[in-house]
Amino acid sequence: MTISSASAEKRRPRTVMILAGEASGDLHGAKLVEAIERHEPGVSFVGIGGAYMEQAGVRLVEQASRMAVVGLTEVFRKGRVLLRGLREVKRILRCEPPSLLILIDYPDFNIHVAGTARRCGIPVLYYISPQVWAWRKGRIRKIWRRIERMAVILPFEEAFYRRHGVAVDYVGHPLMDSVPSQLVEHAAALDWPRTGDAPMVGIVPGSREEEIRHLLPIMMEAAGMLRGRFPGLRALLPLASSVKEATIREIAGGSPVPLEISPEGLPRVLGRCHAAMVTSGTATLETAIAGVPMVVAYQLSALSYWAGRLLVKVPFISLVNLVAGRAVVRELIQQEATAANLAREVGRLLEDPPYRRAMLQGLNEVRRLLGEGGASGRAALIAIDMLHKQSVDG
Repeated sequence: MTISSASAEKRRPRTVMILAGEASGDLHGAKLVEAIERHEPGVSFVGIGGAYMEQAGVRLVEQASRMAVVGLTEVFRKGRVLLRGLREVKRILRCEPPSLLILIDYPDFNIHVAGTARRCGIPVLYYISPQVWAWRKGRIRKIWRRIERMAVILPFEEAFYRRHGVAVDYVGHPLMDSVPSQLVEHAAALDWPRTGDAPMVGIVPGSREEEIRHLLPIMMEAAGMLRGRFPGLRALLPLASSVKEATIREIAGGSPVPLEISPEGLPRVLGRCHAAMVTSGTATLETAIAGVPMVVAYQLSALSYWAGRLLVKVPFISLVNLVAGRAVVRELIQQEATAANLAREVGRLLEDPPYRRAMLQGLNEVRRLLGEGGASGRAALIAIDMLHKQSVDG
């Protein structure tokens, strides 16, 4: 390619396909799109995501909220939506090929799509790694063959991928960009019990409807038990962008505990709480960043749980404990995730100062390990480097 033709290629409008199949990926995808646009105006975006990515200017071919699944049973139930989204993504890759494909978590769908992209000669950046270090490690061979670069957000992931010969950069965790330091410094959790107020308990039942239907009734029942010990106790639920408030009201209906539902970001909402009950997932890290002591709960269908037991090879389910490398927070899984157990653990967080202080110190350690922010910007520079390389090579 001559210099003039290379310059013309660079001037030609470029498209990035970005795929995020879940609510947390939607937020991180939007921040990445905004960071790319700051450095590289004129790039257009198409893909799968939610309200945040759409607001950032991504032309959505399918909504992430329709594709989010939990366990094997929900995969079967949402099969038609997943196949429709897969067909449309593959059609674009083959007929309107983008200059770059960016994948965000959502591994089974995204690793499959990466195979099509590589056959079409489209470079692939994986931002926010699938948890291959925890389960189904055989997928690392597909990642090595199909993914040009990884941009990982957990500190231990970089060494894992380097051991397997995958080009990888640790960019820090994007959640660290979302929480002003003064929010953590003035969190209600740090003032308890000196405020003299009745406790505010955070309720975080997940971002997928199946999780919410499993865990929200249990969490609200636990809050009711706690209200007997702490008169005036209130519950505060940060509303995920993928969930309708009416769904929460319907599932939580009849609880004796006043439930406030807030659409603000999770760390900002939880900054008003003295303790929290949190469904395992990214929300545990957001709660840790907000500096709120928590108990982590999780339930799956029996089929999904026993399949997971055979595949998962890590000592913890919560990202907080995995990042820390030790048990910072209590995990209640399957049959242990009862209202009585949740109430007992939250009660201890409110009434046992040494236990509470030890957890707060552990959460501080997790925040330190997650880095100082700027993950979206660093990932954007990697994406732009790949776009430029594609323009020259093309």
